[in-house]
Amino acid sequence: MAAEVDLLRAVEAAPMRTVRYQNIASSGTNVWRVLDGLVADGALARLAQGVYTAPPPGRDGRQWTPGLETAGLAIATARHGVRQAILMGVGAARFLGAFPRAIGNTVIAVPAAGRHPVSVRAGTIHFAARDLDRMDAALETTELGHALVTTPAQTLFDLLMRPAQGGEPEVAREAADNLLAQVDPGEFDGLMSSASRLNQSVRRAARVLAGAR
Repeated sequence: MAAEVDLLRAVEAAPMRTVRYQNIASSGTNVWRVLDGLVADGALARLAQGVYTAPPPGRDGRQWTPGLETAGLAIATARHGVRQAILMGVGAARFLGAFPRAIGNTVIAVPAAGRHPVSVRAGTIHFAARDLDRMDAALETTELGHALVTTPAQTLFDLLMRPAQGGEPEVAREAADNLLAQVDPGEFDGLMSSASRLNQSVRRAARVLAGAR
């Protein structure tokens, strides 16, 4: 019982209430058995292979599942560390309300390349290697804690530059149109100025934003 309590507290205290098995395997004996028992009891939920999450207080892990965007942020945070994952692209657009319908893909920016997509209950999580320090993002609240989400301007820029990223090009185009009203023209101009390349979609959006000033 003490082992279960200690392990549960460790998961609850982790960033976004999520850990990887390999990071806690040495914390006791038969850790995998303890984790399986906590999952069976609903105290923890298994997000993906080797990734465990403590549900929000009062929720039963056997019935609860995080939204796709939150799941992606939690898995990436467990892999890469605090503030080393940013919700971007179609995922950020969903979070910002630019596309209200649920979709089966989301995109998380991470600092390392080579991460394959991960399938969870809610859909597929795609990981994009990016220089996180060069992305405009804000700390937002999710059901598992605080995490970084690209700003409306950065989200619009990413959707226009890489509409196929995440496998939802039609969603990207619709979300980009809906995001225009949320974007500060000056911030968008700043992103354009610092970019190494631009496409016609970005230039067209800049003209629309300039006309709205």
